[in-house]
Amino acid sequence: MQELKKFEPKILVVGDLMIDHYLWGSCERISPEAPVQVVDISRETTVLGGAGNVINNLKALGAKVSVSSVIGDDESGIELVAMLRAIDVETQNIIIQNDRKTSKKSRVIAVSQQILRYDQESKNEIQSESVRKILDALSHSIAAYDMVVLSDYGKGVLTNALCQGIIKLAHEKGVKVLVDPKGTDFSKYKGAYLLTPNKKEAMLATKIDITDKESLKAALIKLKSDCDLGISLITLSEDGIATYDEKMSVFPTVAKEVFDVTGAGDTVIASIAFALSAGKNIQESAKFANLAAGVVVGKIGSATVSINEIEEYEASLHKSTSDAHIKSFEDIKIIVNRYRNNGKKVVFTNGCFDILHVGHVKYLQEAKSFGDLLIVGLNSDESVSRLKGPTRPINSASDRAYLLAALEAVDFVVPFSEDTPHNLIKMIEPDVLVKGGDYEGKEVVGTQFAKELKLVAFVNGKSTTKTIEKIQGTSC
Repeated sequence: MQELKKFEPKILVVGDLMIDHYLWGSCERISPEAPVQVVDISRETTVLGGAGNVINNLKALGAKVSVSSVIGDDESGIELVAMLRAIDVETQNIIIQNDRKTSKKSRVIAVSQQILRYDQESKNEIQSESVRKILDALSHSIAAYDMVVLSDYGKGVLTNALCQGIIKLAHEKGVKVLVDPKGTDFSKYKGAYLLTPNKKEAMLATKIDITDKESLKAALIKLKSDCDLGISLITLSEDGIATYDEKMSVFPTVAKEVFDVTGAGDTVIASIAFALSAGKNIQESAKFANLAAGVVVGKIGSATVSINEIEEYEASLHKSTSDAHIKSFEDIKIIVNRYRNNGKKVVFTNGCFDILHVGHVKYLQEAKSFGDLLIVGLNSDESVSRLKGPTRPINSASDRAYLLAALEAVDFVVPFSEDTPHNLIKMIEPDVLVKGGDYEGKEVVGTQFAKELKLVAFVNGKSTTKTIEKIQGTSC
């Protein structure tokens, strides 16, 4: 995961741009003019929708994004371009077509309930002149991109001529084209590297009822053959992602909680495009997309996800390596803020943990039971030597951190070089500070920065010192 943070791929998104407009208010009366609710609007918000949500997801992952589309010569078009430029998206390949309305979907929300939506948009296919202008521009620039994403929302931008023209240009320059398709006829996407239909879309397009692994494989093969794809892929909602190259592979979902699936498809294609651009294979990319989707479905509304969030989510599932759980002071500060903003309870403890034993494990398991996130501060080698004597530690700080990070109860390990974790506790401000039962009646460093102190009894007869004495007593 760390290596993905080093990449800033250049990705072109072509598709149906729109503005999602929200009117928020309260409703306390019925209109005297008609039996309808009267909503007193208190605020308005706008976000990028349609292909714009793919762009938002790519930007959140760290990609450099350009966009090509067709919009109207209207106020919504001006607003949309300004929104794109505000997030540093290149917009020079957006074409203005006078007879079109820029898509804007307005939703009236009262007491967290959507009571009305009204749309202003054009849904007919764009003019052939607009197609020509886009293809002419891309004929000179498409080689500069690492990936092209076609985001089809069925609003008329991605015509057969435009899709086939882009795919042809991309093939000539060795650039992969990924498509989030719409409708039941996928022929206009023929020659793309992969499509990302969901199960229902795949069934309609292939006319195969997907009920088991055999029918799933048959649908994947038919999609690959009919559309001349490099890779065949179908998203399976709660069952994950299925791919077919030379064989079928299914990557199970990793979502822990599902609050909202809005925009999850945009997250999937964005994360696959990002991972492939960074040199990952399709198996690695599908796993990455599953993790990304697992994060966004745990959020409310169309959401995006950063690589840091994906890394933390993977760590919470304990599907990552121990390295992913070892953090610096700077990293853990960001992580704690994110967890706390999500209403999570942060627990902190610390120690030398020189020779890991059952007493340590039981202590850490109980510490984790006090909250949602357990952070373990770990004394450096120099710190241990000052506290325990010149013969300690037995194991190096890197070894001790790796073993601690492998424990299911431990979310993150943060090494510190001071004799006490005073500065670390001050920065984290844990909800619960945990120490051993031997601190009963004693002063505990950092209690002034924690909301609560918990003392946990040690397991009798289990300690690093006793383990060392036992080893020394049996050696020759």
